[in-house]
Amino acid sequence: MHPAFSVIFFTTASGAGYGILIVLAMMASWQAVPLDRALGITGLGLAFVLVTAGLLSSTFHLGHPERAWRALTQWRSSWLSREGVLSVLTYIPWAGLGYFWIIAADVSELGGLCAGMAAGLALATVYCTAMIYRSLKTVHQWSNKWTVPVYLILSLASGAVWVAALLSVTVGPGKPFLAFVAVTVLVAWRVKRMYWRLIDTTQHPATPKSATGLKGDSITLLEGPHTEENYLLREMGFKIARKHALKLRRIVHLNAFMVPVLLLVIAYLLSGPFVIAACFAAAISMSIGIVVERWLFFAEARHVVTLYYGAQTA
Repeated sequence: MHPAFSVIFFTTASGAGYGILIVLAMMASWQAVPLDRALGITGLGLAFVLVTAGLLSSTFHLGHPERAWRALTQWRSSWLSREGVLSVLTYIPWAGLGYFWIIAADVSELGGLCAGMAAGLALATVYCTAMIYRSLKTVHQWSNKWTVPVYLILSLASGAVWVAALLSVTVGPGKPFLAFVAVTVLVAWRVKRMYWRLIDTTQHPATPKSATGLKGDSITLLEGPHTEENYLLREMGFKIARKHALKLRRIVHLNAFMVPVLLLVIAYLLSGPFVIAACFAAAISMSIGIVVERWLFFAEARHVVTLYYGAQTA
C-alpha cells in the first residue's frame, strides 16, 4: 500500500499523544506522581499538540477534507467514524483532568474520574485506529491478530518514554518508573517481532486462481488490465524490495527498541543531567524508529487487487 505521509504522521503523532495522556492520567489517578504544575502543563500540553496535529493531518489524505465531519455520523458501522467520535469525546475529560491537575491541584474524586475517563477514551481511540486496518480482510498484513496489539503497545511505550523525559526535567522519573518504561519497550519489541514473523510466514488465502476463477494449476498474467498507472496501482500496488524492507526493519529494531532500552538503563543507573540527556535521547530515538515502523506497516501491506496485476501472492 502507498505510505501516505499524512496517515503516517497521524498514526505516530496521535499514538504517542494518547500514550502520554494514558500514562499521565493513570499516574495521577493512582497518585503515583506529584501534581507538579509544570509537569501537568508540559505533559498534557504535549499530548494535546501531538493528538490534535495528528487528527488534523489525517484529513489531508481525504479527497475533500472539508467533508471530514460527515465521517462522525457513521459510527454504527465504521471504525473510522468511531475513532473520530471517541477522539472528540476524549477532549472533555482531558480538559477536566487539566483543570484539576494544573489549577485545582487535586486529582481526587471528580478529578480522578476525569483521569480515568480520559485514559479509557484515549485507549479506546487507539483501538479504533488499529481496527480501521484490522477490519480490512483484503489486506493480510493488516487483517491479523497482531495489528491491534502492535498499535496499543507502541502507543503506550512511546507515550511512556516521553513521560519519562518530561519527568526528568520536572519531578524526576524515579527508578521504578524507568524500569516500567524499559519493560514496556521490551514488550513492544516482542510484539512487533511477532507481527513481522506472522506476515513473513503466512499469506492471504486468495490466489490468482481463486481471484480470476480460472482453472489450471498455474495462472500467470498475459497482459496487464491497464496500459498506464491508475489509482489502484498508485494506492494499492506500491512495492518495496525485500532487501530495502530488511534494512528498514533493522533501523526500527535499533532506533525504536534497542537504543531506547539501553538509554533507559543508563538513566536508571546514573543521576543528575545524565538522566535528562538519556531520557530525551531515548524518546527522540523511539519516535524516529516508530515513524519508520509505520512507513513499513503501509509499504509491506499487499492488497488482493494486485493479484489481477500479476502478483502471485497477497
